[in-house]
Amino acid sequence: MYSALGQWCFRHAWRVLGAWLIFAVVAAVLAGSLGASYGAALSTPNSEASRSAEVLEDHFGSVGSNISGTIVIRADAGVNDPAVRSAMTKLLATVDAIDEVTVGSPYDRDGGRRIATQRPGAGKYAYADVELSRSFNVDEAGKLGNEIIDLIEASGLRSMDGVEVEMGGSWLARQEPPETEAIGLAFAVFVLIAAVGSVVAMGVTVGTALVGVGIGVLAITALSNTVTVPEFAPTLGVMIGLGVGIDYALIILNRFREWVSRGLEPPEAVGAALDSAGRSVVFAGATVVVSLLGLLLIGLPFVAGIGLSAAVTVAIVMVGSMTVLPAVLGLVGDRMTTTRVRGIAAAALVAVALLGLGAGIRPLVAALPAAAAVLIAGAFGGARNPLRRILRHRQPKALRDTAWYRLSRVVQARPWFFALGGTAVLLVLAAPVLGLRLGFSDEGNYPPDTTTRKAYDLLAEGFGPGANGPLFIVAETTAPADLGALNGLSGALNQSDGVAFASPAVPSPDGGAALIRVQPTTGPQDADTEALVHELRDNVIPATLDDTGVDALVGGAVAFQIDFSDYLSGRMLIFFAAVLGASFLLLMAVFRSLIVPLKAVVMNMLSIGASYGVLVAVFQWGWFGGVLGIEAAPIEPFIPMMLFAVLFGLSMDYEVFLLSRMKEEYERTGDPVNSVADGLAATARVITAAAAIMVVVFGSFVLEDNRVVKLFGMGLATAIAIDATLVRMLIVPSTMELLGARNWWLPRWLDRIIPNLRIEGELREQSERPA
Repeated sequence: MYSALGQWCFRHAWRVLGAWLIFAVVAAVLAGSLGASYGAALSTPNSEASRSAEVLEDHFGSVGSNISGTIVIRADAGVNDPAVRSAMTKLLATVDAIDEVTVGSPYDRDGGRRIATQRPGAGKYAYADVELSRSFNVDEAGKLGNEIIDLIEASGLRSMDGVEVEMGGSWLARQEPPETEAIGLAFAVFVLIAAVGSVVAMGVTVGTALVGVGIGVLAITALSNTVTVPEFAPTLGVMIGLGVGIDYALIILNRFREWVSRGLEPPEAVGAALDSAGRSVVFAGATVVVSLLGLLLIGLPFVAGIGLSAAVTVAIVMVGSMTVLPAVLGLVGDRMTTTRVRGIAAAALVAVALLGLGAGIRPLVAALPAAAAVLIAGAFGGARNPLRRILRHRQPKALRDTAWYRLSRVVQARPWFFALGGTAVLLVLAAPVLGLRLGFSDEGNYPPDTTTRKAYDLLAEGFGPGANGPLFIVAETTAPADLGALNGLSGALNQSDGVAFASPAVPSPDGGAALIRVQPTTGPQDADTEALVHELRDNVIPATLDDTGVDALVGGAVAFQIDFSDYLSGRMLIFFAAVLGASFLLLMAVFRSLIVPLKAVVMNMLSIGASYGVLVAVFQWGWFGGVLGIEAAPIEPFIPMMLFAVLFGLSMDYEVFLLSRMKEEYERTGDPVNSVADGLAATARVITAAAAIMVVVFGSFVLEDNRVVKLFGMGLATAIAIDATLVRMLIVPSTMELLGARNWWLPRWLDRIIPNLRIEGELREQSERPA
């Protein structure tokens, strides 16, 4: 089937590309007509914060939406200075007049709590609450934020001496489109030319990946209208899609070139490549997709939306690698192996332009028209034109003359040293995981020059750090005595450790509920704030209200985040176990072995654990944070699951590609020693090139401002770097040497009952096989 698919796509290239063009147009029209509708509201089934939000929404309206922001002001002359007050009042009235937006002003009758009274800046700091209805999605809220910033500029407040006005809240923050992926593409151009020795081959590889990624992003945009998709999902789709797209295309292209070098005609070589490397790509891609779709079983719309978006992108990219790539190979023909000076020069200039685009160095983008000029100049003059000179490629070495073969033999000569040493390094890197703390960062982790961060800092200066994450304690009331009981709770809260102050109980307009606002002494992401929420729920509230019949619930954005983290923490190990178990069974069916899949699962866990350790050290502890623009904060609770799902599939890609080649050699020769070295030598170059590209593509996203994107970028880049070097090049050959033929042992009774999922294709005669 794989061989027939490859040959058909090769011979009917225009039909294949036409079908993909139609697919892209339909996706573009659908995404354009529906528009983006990204959402990021957290919800957890039957959590206390969710129940409190329902009470707030029923009785207090938009207060319960958790979709909000603030407008914060500092005035040296005082916020009640006539000029300041007049300008602020007009500004807030204009914002309040916007549909489905409610503003709580410090100048309202009950707005005194929004003016600082306790700290050194008493009377000089104030803020207004900006509450949005639940109908707002992230894009709409971001546009509203831009509109409010324009209104602030027009108000004249920022031109007054000694006055600062900033807009806070992540929902109202500016959403900047990613650009740093261009840095990864720039690096990929050079690595691919070095790996495949051809500008045309490089272009085919990158182009195939970009087709899948582009359609994947359009699909995510359309998908956002039917399921909860966070605003960073398209960026993650681009990141993962580029990495796996280039990876998959390179693996297939490398095998195609091997078959051609052994004398197969291009159509048959494409079929043979898909029947071997293509099977590995499908297996690895399917593993990623299934792992990501497993996130739907967690039961949280936010997490399910991330998983579904990434799965759709990977699936499209995988199908593109299996169809678009063979079709393009059918069009480029003999040019695949021909590299001219003009191609190298143009490719270098394109890479410089991409680097300038990604790094924000705009003058370098001028290299793009220069590349076009080089191509045009190289089209004339015949053989006399130096730009048309064909560059000769070095003849490939025999497998056993390569440095990779010699490396494998060195590792196999001292297997215990490399196996134990490599494992020790992984365990050291993974050690920080023992201190992992799941939670959410806040606006204090935004770049210092953003209005969101400035508003956060002003609020903390004027009112204390807890002002950025107030808690709402709400209860439904049926009698006047209930309000009295809640006022008693307010008194108890004001005597509690960790509480800066608690407001009196405020009845709702319909009289059916009451609300107490609680300001912690610590910030939203502080561990003490999390401890306070649990203390209030477990001890303070029960001790005060147990005999009153009033059921008080602790809610607010911070409580939502704590409940979300607790919910995911309780299901994380179950998810990991399910993915590991399924992967073990699949690998056992593929390699007809018990030992190989067991080792694969263990080594993948070690490399993923090492990447988690690096994330904890950098993002939670703040190591090298100043260099990377990162401030210490908890690790977002959905990150470990998402990274695990993606990384397990990506590491399986290299595992399958490497081990299938070793198994292929073992079945052909029966030599458990040289089959390991031959398999490593045959695959190491492409694995190293693919991994290097993925590391830079993923790592380039660390330069983005969005903390979640930074986390994903560093986590993926670190794990791939560890997996493709320490694990695949050292630990795998050393453990294969230690176990020898026992690597491929499988009990006969088990061999009879498990399906055969052979992925290396039909073995050919030696005369047709690549060396």
